[in-house]
Amino acid sequence: MKSKGYRKIVKWFNHRGWQPFDYQKEVWEAFLSGQNGLLNAPTGSGKTYALYMPLLINWIDEHPETYNELADNGLQLVWITPLRALARDIEQALQTVVDDLDIPWQIDRRTGDVSSYKKQQLKEQMPEVLITTPESLHILMAQKGYYNYFSDLDAVVVDEWHELLGSKRGTQTELGLSRLKHLRPELNIWGISATIGNLKEAHNVLVGTHDSKKDSAIIKADVKKKLAVQSVLPDDVEKFPWSGHLGTKLLPKVLPIIEESRSTLIFTNTRSQSEIWFQQLLEAKPELAGTIALHHGSLSKRIRRWVENSLHEGKLKAVVCTSSLDLGVDFAPVETVIQVGSPKGVARFLQRAGRSGHQPGSTSRIYFVPTNALELIEAAALKTAATQKVALESRDPILKPHDVLIQYLNTLAVSDGFTPDQIYEEVKTTFAYQTLTQKEWNWILNFITTGGQSLTAYDEYSKVIEEDGLYKVLDKKIKRRHRMSIGTIASDTMMSVKYLKGAHLGSIEEWFIASLNPGDKFWFAGRSLELVRTKQMTAYVRRANTSKAKVPSWMSGRMSLSSNMSNLLRHKMHQAINGTANDIELETIQPILVVQNDWSTLPDENELLIEETTSREGHHLFFYPFEGRYVHEGMSALIAYRISQLTPITFSIAMNDYGFELLSDKEIPIQEALDRDLFSDKNLVEDIFSSLNDTELAKRRFRGICHIAGLIFKGFPGQQKAGRHLQSSAGLFFDVFDQYEPDNLLLQQAYDEVLSYQLDEVRLRKALKRIQSQKITLKETDRFTPLAFPIMVDRLRERLSSENLMDRIQKMQLQLEGHT
Repeated sequence: MKSKGYRKIVKWFNHRGWQPFDYQKEVWEAFLSGQNGLLNAPTGSGKTYALYMPLLINWIDEHPETYNELADNGLQLVWITPLRALARDIEQALQTVVDDLDIPWQIDRRTGDVSSYKKQQLKEQMPEVLITTPESLHILMAQKGYYNYFSDLDAVVVDEWHELLGSKRGTQTELGLSRLKHLRPELNIWGISATIGNLKEAHNVLVGTHDSKKDSAIIKADVKKKLAVQSVLPDDVEKFPWSGHLGTKLLPKVLPIIEESRSTLIFTNTRSQSEIWFQQLLEAKPELAGTIALHHGSLSKRIRRWVENSLHEGKLKAVVCTSSLDLGVDFAPVETVIQVGSPKGVARFLQRAGRSGHQPGSTSRIYFVPTNALELIEAAALKTAATQKVALESRDPILKPHDVLIQYLNTLAVSDGFTPDQIYEEVKTTFAYQTLTQKEWNWILNFITTGGQSLTAYDEYSKVIEEDGLYKVLDKKIKRRHRMSIGTIASDTMMSVKYLKGAHLGSIEEWFIASLNPGDKFWFAGRSLELVRTKQMTAYVRRANTSKAKVPSWMSGRMSLSSNMSNLLRHKMHQAINGTANDIELETIQPILVVQNDWSTLPDENELLIEETTSREGHHLFFYPFEGRYVHEGMSALIAYRISQLTPITFSIAMNDYGFELLSDKEIPIQEALDRDLFSDKNLVEDIFSSLNDTELAKRRFRGICHIAGLIFKGFPGQQKAGRHLQSSAGLFFDVFDQYEPDNLLLQQAYDEVLSYQLDEVRLRKALKRIQSQKITLKETDRFTPLAFPIMVDRLRERLSSENLMDRIQKMQLQLEGHT
């Protein structure tokens, strides 16, 4: 016999014409039995209700006669989400349920988008359900008496856990959970993830290494999501493709897709690409004005919220967006998704596809628009991945980021203080810090209390004091600065963009505004703008009546192929070679593959192709590992360094996701280098750091570490410091630590991050091992091949204006076409 609460919830489902899925009932039972766990379910399958309903079941069962009476129940559930847009959507969904059931619960958000007045209200009385972000949770923990907020807490749900895992925000979440588990030992902790490969590890990171509920659960939803994938194909293909130009040429084929759908999300991979597409759509069809919109993370809160509300209400025909709308936001009117350019990973592609047909039983429909004809190989691979069971990308958790731990300890110190022994034991229960040694812990305590060995003489870095075993911050200015700096997202300094009359449009990275002069035109927020002046950290603009304007780019926008996509791509090449492929995409680019095979060869799945070419520029080597831009960045520098050890030689280097180029004015002794075990993984770290300006790379990473650890302060609202000042300050700290304290943990972390994240050392090592077992084919070619051409164009792009680049490309294409 099911309980009263259970029956009421099932009745609510039935009222809406639904039946609870088996996996939802399985989650309810696990949750109600006190288990922790992780739910893995496809987008649009009702996973939010899977983890919200057991809390309501429990509430109704514990209050069978009075569950619908008003009362100050205290905070029952904290729902952590990585996206502010997602928070608003969840708030509406959860509030609807309790309103329908006549349960007098209040659902509120506490995110960066919420007003100061609302935040103050939440301090005075918490709702029953609080939807928040990792940063806002820590801001709550930085308040006096914060533990009172959580005195009635029953559960924490971490939504889109895969998005947090593998980032410092995930580590921040782990630390927050470790504190809450101590305050509420019987706390239920659950995560929701739609797409993830390393599910078991993700579960372990979420629940921690000392999970008292030993039989915590991993539940997979057996819900088949219907998915329709179609590529938008060009009528004819250039035999020498290059990156970025094809997408908007396909607009005449994209417009009918938009017309035929009730509402469409058009995903681009970068914010600059979204600005271009929005502009091009309006130019191609001006009557779309007012029915299409733009959405990315740099736009103002007001603009983003208007777009989200209009999508919900079905007022928009299309929205051009970035990852700002990637996650589980339920926009019911959306029938179609268009992916512009390769999403670089299987999981991201499926995630974006799930934004359409978001309801259970609906079909998710996605169109792939290539920006380069060669991306149709990836399109074929993604279609295979969508219809067959392939491994999804894993998200590797971050281990021991000292900057995040330093920030967390300062957070506890500015609230009520902390006892080191107790917090050390709590921190050790997290996956991230399970190997934290007492020596490292002591160094961190010394750092927050004295500034460490190098900064002891400066009082401003002695933030935390120790009184009777309690570590706390007394200085009010330090407290205020810390609360304003909580967060682990390191980005370039942003400048606010405002009209002269004051309306705020959003933010652009400082370096881009610094490249403009007053009177220059640029596209932003879907508008052509003229820069009037800059003052402090604000760019004042007016509308400009021109379509010829610069498009801002964001340093953080670059993406690279995942290892899964690399494997699928190589396998598609293999199928193309042996004739077993049955993909319309590969048929479409057959002219390109024929020229590549005639002039060089098509590299097979277990083959590394190296092409050697001479031109007026010098001697070129093109390598094609198909490992993605990040791996090629490290591999190209490594190979260049090892060749330079054989003979004095310098290189220019260019790369894309498929390969990389080494260019020199001297003949390159490639055969000798191959004979000397060029792709060995021995002495890899030493050779990488010798091949690169490792100090400069580490300095770049160190700036973000400095901000997270509280060494530099970006300024109070309206008084932000310029990026060059912050960079100078971080550089000074780096030089001081490098010279006087080389064992500084933050300094070591900077070098570790260069290897782990920028150069992806683990994946680079795997790639080198794979190449060692492969056939290596060295081909001398008379001219640039279709695979080499886009890499060379990327090199030219760095030093030529757009107009000169187009002229140069067209001339080169005509010359090469003449030889086919």
